[in-house]
Amino acid sequence: MLHLTDIQLQDNKTFLAMLNHVLNVDGFYFSTTYDLTHTLQRLSNTSPEFQEMSLLERADQRFVWNGHLLRELSAQPEVHRFALPVLHGFITMHSCSVNGKYFDWILISRRSCFRAGVRYYVRGIDSEGHAANFVETEQIVHYNGSKASFVQTRGSIPVFWSQRPNLKYKPLPQISKVANHMDGFQRHFDSQVIIYGKQVIINLINQKGSEKPLEQTFATMVSSLGSGMMRYIAFDFHKECKNMRWDRLSILLDQVAEMQDELSYFLVDSAGQVVANQEGVFRSNCMDCLDRTNVIQSLLARRSLQAQLQRLGVLHVGQKLEEQDEFEKIYKNAWADNANACAKQYAGTGALKTDFTRTGKRTHLGLIMDGWNSMIRYYKNNFSDGFRQDSIDLFLGNYSVDELESHSPLSVPRDWKFLALPIIMVVAFSMCIICLLMAGDTWTETLAYVLFWGVASIGTFFIILYNGKDFVDAPRLVQKEKID
Repeated sequence: MLHLTDIQLQDNKTFLAMLNHVLNVDGFYFSTTYDLTHTLQRLSNTSPEFQEMSLLERADQRFVWNGHLLRELSAQPEVHRFALPVLHGFITMHSCSVNGKYFDWILISRRSCFRAGVRYYVRGIDSEGHAANFVETEQIVHYNGSKASFVQTRGSIPVFWSQRPNLKYKPLPQISKVANHMDGFQRHFDSQVIIYGKQVIINLINQKGSEKPLEQTFATMVSSLGSGMMRYIAFDFHKECKNMRWDRLSILLDQVAEMQDELSYFLVDSAGQVVANQEGVFRSNCMDCLDRTNVIQSLLARRSLQAQLQRLGVLHVGQKLEEQDEFEKIYKNAWADNANACAKQYAGTGALKTDFTRTGKRTHLGLIMDGWNSMIRYYKNNFSDGFRQDSIDLFLGNYSVDELESHSPLSVPRDWKFLALPIIMVVAFSMCIICLLMAGDTWTETLAYVLFWGVASIGTFFIILYNGKDFVDAPRLVQKEKID
């Protein structure tokens, strides 16, 4: 590093901090023996040649988060046994007992490394059809040598849209007016159909307000594509469940019950004979594909698990999984932990609405915790997500460091507003408080001071809010066009 300039040495420290930041996020997994990147059904349909390949060679590249870091080792087959694919997401495994019968219950969520990033800076799809925050979740059961699984997916609304932070609590979503939405949309679902089969799309966003144009665009795209492999269901989650009426989620479950039976699940018996195949998946989304989405996925997964355990002989005919208190506690907590893991990796905080996932009902304490997490999300999304986005892009190889670059990519000039206005607001607000605390006999004079400094602080706040995009922590390592 002796040949580097002082600026490059400082940048190098920042680059190392970015890599450490990514590696310090929970949710990285690897196995020396099991192929974590593929579902049970995909693994059952492989050739003998595939089985002989190294884990790195045969891995699903969508879920190999260290693919860029292993690029040199990938070209050397003799060292592949030392190069293991790393998954990012969530995995939990539990040994459970129902009716005195023991089985293993496993939940795996695989985050895609294509169009990966953080909330607000990565939305919609890219030109290749990769959706932001795409996650494949597989629920697995092992019992007496038999194996069953049920797979679901989630992903951002697959059109070209963005929602850049600008200090507003909820920036307005912007749908691109120039992009070829149908081209990206078709690329996305063509690949989904090839991989998973039929697609039952459950769109949980609001059907009014700022989210309405996205719902209408999604519905129009599905209708225009006219594919018999796709079914579209719009369910306004917030409208249907307002006033804490979360029992109304049964309306959606009843609506899709027949479709779920048609899609089925994967089952292989103890002799290795495939008894049933899953013919398609539910692809769920809300705005972030986190909170509402996870609630619905946990309910669909329970219904599938109920059918699997009955078929395997663990549950008696007519016996409900919800009645098994010990297992229900494990199940609900695991899905809530899954929600938190995915949310922290994308939005920077734990998930919302996990009180329902954990307890089966909405609570006032849960509402308070959702408010707290929403506040933290607001801060992180506006003031620290630029660094997080740069870190992910550096880690995944979306940005490559070039020491011959003439200027530092990390040095972005800030105009006078960035430093001056926040300081003015803090000083004005502080003076307003001091005037109140030091109020004496001359209340008229004190009130005048309070009004002056109060108006100054409020006025400065609205100036900052109006120029919000100038104050957010935006990514610096990738060009804006590439992020969009």
